[in-house]
Amino acid sequence: MERDGIIRVATRLFAELGYDETELSLIAGAAGIPSSEIVAMFGGKQELYRAVMQQADDTERTALRAALADFASTPEAVKRLADAYLDFFADNPQILRLWMHRWIGDASDTPELEEGYTRPLVQDVVDAVSPLLPRGVDARFFIWTIVWCVYGFLTSGVLDRPRSERHIRPADIQQFRAHLHWMLDRQLEQPGTDSPATKEHGA
Repeated sequence: MERDGIIRVATRLFAELGYDETELSLIAGAAGIPSSEIVAMFGGKQELYRAVMQQADDTERTALRAALADFASTPEAVKRLADAYLDFFADNPQILRLWMHRWIGDASDTPELEEGYTRPLVQDVVDAVSPLLPRGVDARFFIWTIVWCVYGFLTSGVLDRPRSERHIRPADIQQFRAHLHWMLDRQLEQPGTDSPATKEHGA
């Protein structure tokens, strides 16, 4: 099996089970090759995991930097950037699950990945959005609020349904998107002004 094929298999298993619960032999068996071939190609499980996370980060970075490239300092641009983030993870649930495993302490022997992958991109978004924020709004928490909401929605589904029916439907994504836009309008609203949502509804 080629390198990319092994990374695809490993991505699926790391996303489903987490790094700590995924043995190299399990990946090898799913790929239909001996473990020694993975070791020869990557160096071991940790190095394979790094390759998986590197590819996941490259994919996310490409999608979001495309949105950042067209960024203009307007509230609508912020919402388009949030849409790009939501759509990326809705379309790439395995990458979402990779990061969720890390949030609960998975792969603690590779603690530096956030420093190398997440933080530079977050800083770029903070730099782009900061000039639009009202005084007193922390740009980092503004960005992380979007992250927390998107991750929570895409991993939990619609909580007021029975567990067997919590899977996310296209209409749910559109409803969540509308709510996300409403929330962003409120956070971007300057004191003493009406937000776009307020004006739209005549409040």
